[in-house]
Amino acid sequence: MIFWRKKKNAAEQDAQEAEDKVVHPDGEPALEPPVEYDSDISEELKHELEPTATEILDDMIEESPVPDPVEEAFQEDELDPNEGGWLSRLSQGLSKSSSKLTKGLGDVLTKKKLDADAVEALEEALIEADLGPQTAMSLAAEIAKDRFGKEVDEREIKQALADKISLILQPVAEALNVDAVASGPRVILVCGVNGVGKTTTIGKLAYQMHYQQGKKVVMAAGDTFRAAALEQLQIWADRVGCPLVKKELGSDAAAVAYEAYAKAKEDGADILLIDTAGRLHNKTNLMDELEKIIRVLKKHDESIPHSTLLVLDSTTGQNAHSQLEKFKEIANITGLIVTKLDGSAKGGVVVSLADQFKIPIHAVGVGENIEDLQPFHPDEFASSLVGLDALESKAA
Repeated sequence: MIFWRKKKNAAEQDAQEAEDKVVHPDGEPALEPPVEYDSDISEELKHELEPTATEILDDMIEESPVPDPVEEAFQEDELDPNEGGWLSRLSQGLSKSSSKLTKGLGDVLTKKKLDADAVEALEEALIEADLGPQTAMSLAAEIAKDRFGKEVDEREIKQALADKISLILQPVAEALNVDAVASGPRVILVCGVNGVGKTTTIGKLAYQMHYQQGKKVVMAAGDTFRAAALEQLQIWADRVGCPLVKKELGSDAAAVAYEAYAKAKEDGADILLIDTAGRLHNKTNLMDELEKIIRVLKKHDESIPHSTLLVLDSTTGQNAHSQLEKFKEIANITGLIVTKLDGSAKGGVVVSLADQFKIPIHAVGVGENIEDLQPFHPDEFASSLVGLDALESKAA
């Protein structure tokens, strides 16, 4: 005997059957089981979907712009140092910084007398212009010392600031030494973090030394980490007519520096300029590589490198201080070059660097042209930074 028994939950079963009829009506073809297959992906597409580790790393690194071709680089009008004048280019380059400082001085300049509130506003304006708290406090105190309680005007305040700032800058304004050494070439090592313009700075320095000072210059491509860096320095070497010592991508940077010195000495060169890889100042392994370059160079001569330049990007503001502190721990930084003042509202950082570190500032950059890297002139810089020259031009 066969017994038929309905499920305990009859209502639920009936509801499920009704729902199935709606979703899968009578006469609908049954679903076919899934079939697994290998997709036919081209090698090119597969490469795009699965890039190598090296390609991923290259994409993460910001590549510096490559200079214009040789035939476009040495146009006479571009190389005319009197075009617009250096002071004019400096003033234009620092216009963002001076505008920011002048705007911050609004509370000071609207008061008839220099009282406590005006002195505090002056200090805040200087901090906002990236002179740093310590330097700003010192400058504000100096201004107030002789003028507190007295009536002041815009020109008087700016002139006083320019004078005080110039006094801070004068001790560090020092030309880069390119004199001959006892044996072999003078070695100048250039370092800094990513993107500050080291390679471009080296190219401009080579141009000045070779064409303007008549020195025989050899360049070394110590940045073996990026293909673009090797290419960029090769273009600069071609532009300025200087030999370049380089090795394949990924080579030991210390070996490049060592061989470059031997080559420069053999060729009777006056100057050896060594580029280094852009490194983050808080990455121990990369800083160790810089230390190795210096250690290996000293196998030739303990006095090498004769100069170690740190290139700083002015747009980083007070972060330049931490960069300098870290690089000083690894290398004997003998001088600074400050770049990108033309695109920065933080030119005041040059003043705080001079005030706190007392390290020579050899040059500043206020443009992309080959002549826009110029020796550091304290009076002109101070005047342009506070907008004094613009004020005088307006009055005239």
